[in-house]
Amino acid sequence: MAVPRILIVGGGFAGLETARKLERILRPAEASLRLVTPFDHQLYLPLLPHVAAGILTPQSVAVSLRRLLRRTVIVPGGAVGVDPGAKAVVVRKINGETTVERYDYLVLTPGSVTRQFDIPGVNEHAVGMKTLAEAAWVRDHVIAQLDLAAASSDPVERETRLQFVVVGGGYAGTETAAGLHHLTAAAVRRYPGLDPTLIKWHLVDIAPRLMPELGDRLGAKALAILRRRGLDVSLGVSVAEATHDTVVLTDGRRLPCHTLIWTAGVAPSPLIATLDAETDRGRLVVRPDLRVPGLDGVFALGDAAAVPDLAKGDHAICSPTAQHAVRQGWAAAKNVAAALHGMPLGQYRHRDLGLVVDLGGVDAVSKPVGVELTGLPAQVVARGYHLAAQRTFPARLRTMTNWALNALAGYDFVRTGFLTGRPTTLKDFERSDVYLTPDLIASHTSKSTTR
Repeated sequence: MAVPRILIVGGGFAGLETARKLERILRPAEASLRLVTPFDHQLYLPLLPHVAAGILTPQSVAVSLRRLLRRTVIVPGGAVGVDPGAKAVVVRKINGETTVERYDYLVLTPGSVTRQFDIPGVNEHAVGMKTLAEAAWVRDHVIAQLDLAAASSDPVERETRLQFVVVGGGYAGTETAAGLHHLTAAAVRRYPGLDPTLIKWHLVDIAPRLMPELGDRLGAKALAILRRRGLDVSLGVSVAEATHDTVVLTDGRRLPCHTLIWTAGVAPSPLIATLDAETDRGRLVVRPDLRVPGLDGVFALGDAAAVPDLAKGDHAICSPTAQHAVRQGWAAAKNVAAALHGMPLGQYRHRDLGLVVDLGGVDAVSKPVGVELTGLPAQVVARGYHLAAQRTFPARLRTMTNWALNALAGYDFVRTGFLTGRPTTLKDFERSDVYLTPDLIASHTSKSTTR
């Protein structure tokens, strides 16, 4: 008899943990494991703002999948369509070839992309904070603006180069704005020809409060910290239009700048739209055991799935966080193995352990297990949590070493230039426009033969 095929789509928190757990609980003869992912690393997303600020090296937050997985076959490409009827996934490999991966059990963990809105100029002039390439590009770009401002004799050009806009008052946007403001505040001391008062960071969000998940007290504390440090935080407004050198806000203000960082929420991977299945605000509806109703052998979890949050009840859905994704990966692996063996499946249940927000330096706000912390204690909790969540000892060691070096020696202001002239739009970085229509998916799967 053929060995059952377990196909995992996505190498993020949920996909990686599913594969690792399956390797431990299934013998090689029980099933073949394949992981479809366009990247050869698992990215620790919560620390991307530290990469953008130059506090951490990219290797600190990107762990090789081949180092973590022993017998899972990695398929280097992105899933661009799913045909549940044929039990097949269409994959576009990184060399441009298109292939079809068959499965007996499918675990969908394609993650999310930066949420985009129909705002003139945003798609052309904004960059996100969802990939390693985006974080590296942002760091190079911000330092380049300082260099270009220092080189310019035009005061208007200089002012435009030294203004930066971050859209999104959630964790990613707040930490990105805080970290990069910290970087430019330190860097300007090394540019004697630049007026430090010209450097302005704007954090914009349509919500009336900053990071409402933290609660009123901690959210207000974080807002006070940012404003005390000189960031201009605008709540209740958004972007009306963006050009190559101007951001227009919905309250009529025009901010001259060449930097627009877009972190205004996330949307489920467009792969989900290729399935004919029920969704909840774009996320695939699943049962508490992570199975997708009506799709034989299909499980879904992570940011792209609307997983019931049984710990909260009242029809609550798990928030798209790394904490949930990791634990859902463990639960999915157990349930896939149970389904393979004809055993009962368990329900996913996890009580949220809290939130941590690193604002740079010794500034932080954290809420572990409901306890509200600020300042150094909050920073210790935040960084301790991040270290514990990383998957390998080398990653933890690199992170601790980078943090210590930054604390002792300060920032370096090196612009590598390796991404100069490369694409800088959200679509180019996140490849959100490569997915197939149902007709094209069916065409590919009908031509493919079963392995």
